[in-house]
Amino acid sequence: MEILRKFKFTGRSKSPIFAFTITGLALTAVTSSAAAVSIFRDSPSNKFATAVEGVVRSSRAIYSITLTVADYKYSLRRLPADSDEYLQRLTEVHSRSAKRILKLCESNKGFYVKAGQFVATLKLVPKEYSLALSSLQDKAVPCNFQEIKHVLTSNLGQNLTEMYLSFDEEPIAAASIAQVHHAVLKNHQEVAVKVQYPGLKQNMKLDTMIMSFLSKSVAKIFPEYRFDWLVYEFVKSISQELDFIQEAKNSERIAKNFKHNKMITIPTVFWEFTTTQVLTMQFCKGFKVDDVESLKSSNVSPQKVAKVLVEVFAEMIFVHGFIHGDPHPGNILVSPEGQNGFSLVLLDHGNCKTLDEGFRRDFCRLWEALILLDSNKIQELGKQFGVGKYAKFFPVIFTGRTSDSKSGLGKGMSIQERQKLKQELKLLRLEDVTTFMGSLPPDFLTVLRTDGLIRSITLKLGAPQRVRLLAYAKYAVYGLGYKPTSELDFVEKSIISRSVMIMSYLRLRFILELMELFQGMKKLKHTIYGFYGQLVGGITNSVKRITCSV
Repeated sequence: MEILRKFKFTGRSKSPIFAFTITGLALTAVTSSAAAVSIFRDSPSNKFATAVEGVVRSSRAIYSITLTVADYKYSLRRLPADSDEYLQRLTEVHSRSAKRILKLCESNKGFYVKAGQFVATLKLVPKEYSLALSSLQDKAVPCNFQEIKHVLTSNLGQNLTEMYLSFDEEPIAAASIAQVHHAVLKNHQEVAVKVQYPGLKQNMKLDTMIMSFLSKSVAKIFPEYRFDWLVYEFVKSISQELDFIQEAKNSERIAKNFKHNKMITIPTVFWEFTTTQVLTMQFCKGFKVDDVESLKSSNVSPQKVAKVLVEVFAEMIFVHGFIHGDPHPGNILVSPEGQNGFSLVLLDHGNCKTLDEGFRRDFCRLWEALILLDSNKIQELGKQFGVGKYAKFFPVIFTGRTSDSKSGLGKGMSIQERQKLKQELKLLRLEDVTTFMGSLPPDFLTVLRTDGLIRSITLKLGAPQRVRLLAYAKYAVYGLGYKPTSELDFVEKSIISRSVMIMSYLRLRFILELMELFQGMKKLKHTIYGFYGQLVGGITNSVKRITCSV
C-alpha cells in the first residue's frame, strides 16, 4: 500500500539548505576523523586506509542525502499538494532519489547495502524506493579469499588443512555482512561455512553514527519528518546479526519449535567450528523458494509451497512469538525431498526476534478482528498499539480492503472503495505517516516487515491472497489458545489444546462464510433487481415505440 505516495510536503524549513550542507559536511569530517582515529588506536592492525575510507564513505552519504533533500524541497515548492502536477512531480523526485540512494548503497557497500535492503522490505515506502532498493538483494560482492582465510584461522585457531578435507575458495553465496563457502570436514560431513567480513564492527560504529546524524539533520529541514525509529530499528537489527553465536542459538530455537513439523528443515550447527565471526552448519541442497521454473521442473506445486510457507511464518508470529525476521528468497530453499515431495529449508537466523507475549496475543486478536471486519475491535486494539485513529488503515495494510468493505476476503476492493480510500489518502500529510510508523511498537514493525516479504514471495508463487489471509486467521485463533507445555505432558495437553483451537478456527470460518454468503446474496439481489429493472424498462420502451408507430 503506497500510503507515502500521497503525503504532502509543507515546504517549511527552519534552516537554509546551504547551511545544512556546510554544517553537515563539517560535522561529518569531525565525526569521521574522530571515529577513524578511534578505530586506528583501538585496533593497531587496521591500516590507515581504513580510516580514510571511513571519511570517504561518510562524505559520500552526506552529499547524497543533502542532494536528495534539496531535490524534494525545491522540486515541489509552490505546488498545491492536491494538484495532479504535484503528484506527477513527486513521482519523478521519488524516482531520482531512489536511484541516488541505490548508487550510494552500492558505492558504500556493507551496512549501506543492508540498510537499503531493510528499507526495501517496508510496506509504507513509495514503490520507486522499494523497486530500486530491492535489487540490492543480489548485489553483494564477495570478499578476497585471503582475508576470509585470515578470519577463519584467527577465529578457529587452526589452518584450513587441519580442519577440512576440502574448502571451496569460491563462495556459494555472498551477502552484505558475510559470505558462505562449501566445505567438507575431516569426518566427511558436508558443511556450509559462513564467514563475516573483516572490520565490520569498526565500520558499523561510524556508519550508524552518520545514519543517525543524517536522520536528525533532515528533520530540521522537514520538521514533519520523523524517521528516527527507522534508524534505531536498523541499528538494533544489524547489531544482532553480527553475533554468529547468537545466530546459531536462534537456529536451534527455531528447530526446536518446529521439531514436530516434517515440512521444515533447519541446518544443524557444528559448535566446535562456530565463533562470533564464523558459523558452521549442515550443508543443505535446494533452490530458492521463488524459483518457479525449478519448482515445476521438480514436479513441486508452487501454490503448495506458498501454503506451507505462510503457515510456517504464521505459526512463528501468532503461536511461537519467535520470528525469523529476514525471510527473503535467498534465505528459504525448497528441497525436493520430504513426505509430501518437498520441504522448506530455513537459512540465516541472525535477524530473529522474540515478541512480547502481550503483543503476540493482541496481534492475534487484531487478526481475528481484521478477518471479521470488526471495526470497533480494530479501533480498540489500535489504541493499545498506540496508533489511535490510524488504526482504520490496518485492514488496508494487511488484507487489502477497508474496514467497511463489501468485498469477500482476499478479493480486494471495489471501484467505489478504491475511490473513497484514494480521497482519504490525499488528506494524509507526511507527519501523519511518520507519526503512525513512529507510534507502532517495535514488535509491530518486525511483523510488518516479515509479512511484506512473505506476501511478495507468495505473489511470485502465484498463490491467491486468500491463502495467506486464512492461514493467518487460523494461527491467530491457535495463538489465542496456545500455552507452552513441558516435554512430559506435551502429547496429552497438545491434543486437547489443538482440538479446542481447531473448533475455534472452524467457528471463525463458519462466521466468515456466512458473512460472505450474505454479501453474495445481497449482490445477487441487487443484480436481479437491476436486470429486472432493465427488462421492464426495455419492455416499456418497446410498447411505447409500437404505440407511437400505430
